[in-house]
Amino acid sequence: YKVVVLGSGGVGKSALTVQFVTGTFIEKYDPTIEDFYRKEIEVDSSPSVLEILDTAGTEQFASMRDLYIKNGQGFILVYSLDIKPMRDQIIRVK
Repeated sequence: YKVVVLGSGGVGKSALTVQFVTGTFIEKYDPTIEDFYRKEIEVDSSPSVLEILDTAGTEQFASMRDLYIKNGQGFILVYSLDIKPMRDQIIRVK
């Protein structure tokens, strides 16, 4: 399964992804351009592999985001409700 993690910069996309894949929490913020992870899981009692793409959170990479959305099979949207521009971006991208 191809899963794409989307959201603005600094909301915790990488921290959430790394926590899920490795069980380790990242405390330091380090802006991501793109990271790829694989995790073996079980779906309906069958082994499966998640291919997780952790994307950049800046508008600078908007054209790449469109490609990720086209090729992804599942999406995780990470956002911060207390920052209005992030809410606005989610509405714009949806």
